[in-house]
Amino acid sequence: MTTHPAQSERDALREGGEPAAATGRDAWCMPGPDGFAACALSGAECTVAEARRFTRATLEAWRMCPHLADNAVLVVSELVSNALRHGAADPLDMGFNFLTKERFCHAWLALTRQERGVLCAVSDGGNRAPVLRPQEDLAESGRGLHLVNQLSDSWGWTQPDHSGKTVWATVVSRG
Repeated sequence: MTTHPAQSERDALREGGEPAAATGRDAWCMPGPDGFAACALSGAECTVAEARRFTRATLEAWRMCPHLADNAVLVVSELVSNALRHGAADPLDMGFNFLTKERFCHAWLALTRQERGVLCAVSDGGNRAPVLRPQEDLAESGRGLHLVNQLSDSWGWTQPDHSGKTVWATVVSRG
């Protein structure tokens, strides 16, 4: 059995690779000791916190420097928040109650270890490209992509289509 660097039950597949539906868990993750890890994101209230924990545990297991891990965790937090807020498909078209915690997976988080850093990618079902809005000092939101822009070496997205899009950022070690 391949083990995943994260410590919680949510962050590992059962032996045999059964998905969450078969195991009773609401998310499942792909093992990643070889430099790739992926995690299904449910869209529940705790999803952003789970994505942060998943990222930190994975990067610690990969022995990435703490400063890089701190920046990657912030980047992932913003990408996942944006995916859940702006990247969901229209719930009325999906045939389920969007307000319940028992929802379909809204997004995927993938981490890929690179020579000097990590590539963080979040895929969602939305068909709108992210927009880096002008900063407003008194605004209560709208700073997420500015953080991503400041903390990452580069970032971007795939062209949205009927299956959605992926927003990615590369976070590198500066030392």
